[in-house]
Amino acid sequence: MFTQDVVETWPKINVDSIFINLDQPTIDRKYAQVDKVFKNLKKKTTFNGTVLFAEKGRVVLKNSYGFSNLRTRKGELNADDVFQLSSVSKMFTAEAIMILQNRGLIDFDTIIQTYIPEFPYEGITIRMLLTHRSGLPRYELLADEVWPDWKIPFSNEDMIESYVKYKPARLSRPDRKFNYSNVNYALLASVVERVSGMPFVDFMKNEIFESVGMKNSFIYDMPLDEKVSVYLPDSVVQGYYVGRRRPRQAQNEYLNGVKGDKIMFSNVEDMYRFWLALDYGLLLPDTVQAEAFKPGSPVKKKKDNYGFGWRISGKYEGCIYHYGWWKGYRSFYIRDNKNDRVLIVLTNTDKGPNSDQFWKLLADNTISLAPASVNIHYLEYEEGLRFPCSSYLDRR
Repeated sequence: MFTQDVVETWPKINVDSIFINLDQPTIDRKYAQVDKVFKNLKKKTTFNGTVLFAEKGRVVLKNSYGFSNLRTRKGELNADDVFQLSSVSKMFTAEAIMILQNRGLIDFDTIIQTYIPEFPYEGITIRMLLTHRSGLPRYELLADEVWPDWKIPFSNEDMIESYVKYKPARLSRPDRKFNYSNVNYALLASVVERVSGMPFVDFMKNEIFESVGMKNSFIYDMPLDEKVSVYLPDSVVQGYYVGRRRPRQAQNEYLNGVKGDKIMFSNVEDMYRFWLALDYGLLLPDTVQAEAFKPGSPVKKKKDNYGFGWRISGKYEGCIYHYGWWKGYRSFYIRDNKNDRVLIVLTNTDKGPNSDQFWKLLADNTISLAPASVNIHYLEYEEGLRFPCSSYLDRR
């Protein structure tokens, strides 16, 4: 085993001069195929965003389509631009919970009062929150009714206090049925804070983003001691409402103070890096990571299910995914395990094409790449990383 100091003394060689990528013609054809789909969507619909398509360890396409400012139609998007992920944020919150479980700090089947003692609803476990089977009422409706000033940020702690004070009626008994609701993942973010002893923003940065080299990702941390800003920070692509009239820039709002269910920002490159971390077991052992992709509700034929932060397709075999929509943003993260393909689409509009075109693209086998693998050691060496876990080493 050579040390990094020794490796750095070796002569540098331009590998392009001695290596011919025999797959490049196929990759080029696949690129043209994917690019055509999104150029057509931009032309025929309100599609405006960035895209990454990868297959069998290779990034085939990473591109942008449209403008950062939809009102003026100026400022072309860049493929590295940062967007809000909306509900696609949930898979990252689930990963944080799984990291804590792997360290023995929480248990999936323990009731939430173990970590948030004052929470007033009995019989709800961490697993039920992860799989949207808690039966809890939506915090957005509660906040709209009881929060006195929408110019003042509403936080996770404010959410918990509101449930304690007002205790609105449940939607159903715990574990009775699936009911997708943001409250589940907002509470999970609070569990992360209570158990880890650090702000959710810092935990995500330290334990996930920095650990796997997601350099452009962060959880929006709204200043709770200030009034809600008119818009989100200028460093991110702004969201827009589109329709018959001129596009309208989405304003910031008081519910953006709640974390865990939304309000993570990232770009397509970082999102792909996250998939590599899951695929190669860089954050968690394979056996633990696999829990995220198991159905959390009774399985019904051709019906979608929900794992830990991931939807499990009943229609497309071997596919997991999540969509996001929130205040001028839409996002799509689709993974086809059968064909080893991933499609990541981030947009800054509240409307656009539905996901049918994306699924059709993933299922198209007219052009297929040969199997390959990602050089994880090279990533570690080049970026000075030491991944928390390296399950890929155990697969040989």
